[in-house]
Amino acid sequence: MQARVWQTFLFMIAFALLVMVARGTPLAQSINAEVGTWNLNLAKSKYKDGRRPKRATHTIAPAGAGIKTIVDGVSGDGTVRHYEFTANYDGKDHPMVGNSANGDMIALTRINATTIQAVTKHGGQVAVTMTWVVSDDARTLTITSTGTNVFGKAVNNLSVYDRQ
Repeated sequence: MQARVWQTFLFMIAFALLVMVARGTPLAQSINAEVGTWNLNLAKSKYKDGRRPKRATHTIAPAGAGIKTIVDGVSGDGTVRHYEFTANYDGKDHPMVGNSANGDMIALTRINATTIQAVTKHGGQVAVTMTWVVSDDARTLTITSTGTNVFGKAVNNLSVYDRQ
């Protein structure tokens, strides 16, 4: 009888964990909370001097000890942007391929389970520093960016993305 009670108890715990993982709770997202597809929410985002993109999507997938990120979007002036990178959370420079306005190299450092610092460089010089934060419910990615882009324009942006 006592064995049956323990089996039922363990089954209930296993079932609860399965439900939490399936629903995408922070427990399920705690290792790589940023992994997923994220669409820019223009209504919640703020851009310096009104220079806001028309749209942007970040697709982030696990890759070894880091992530592979693909960014697709359209700038406010209609320029189509596509760039990608694969980087570890080691603080070392990794190449960005494509036409990023933020630079040609990126270095990622994981601050905690839901926060990453990303530093881009252009021509070897620091260009834009970003802080990526995934919300507690793992449904929102907020990227705060400061610095100077590859066109010499000041960057002071708050970009809010919704999980697709």
